[in-house]
Amino acid sequence: MLAQAAGATQSRTIGAQGGAQGGGRVWLFLHTNEFAADQARLVAAGAVFEEIPRDEPYGRVAVWRDPWGNRWDLIEPRP
Repeated sequence: MLAQAAGATQSRTIGAQGGAQGGGRVWLFLHTNEFAADQARLVAAGAVFEEIPRDEPYGRVAVWRDPWGNRWDLIEPRP
């Protein structure tokens, strides 16, 4: 579920995924079966990719930020 912050307390924590929450790493993951198409849809909706997509042993992946500053991995697993 994706939701906007409700109130000042939640708003202050948007994009702050370090510390106890994620140890400074991306901890939100979005699975896709169509990487290029979903990347294009995300960019059109205001997402900013921090890197070009890369191929890893587990699949294709790239880090992106949503319009509220949250960092995500878009991942298309290998078959």
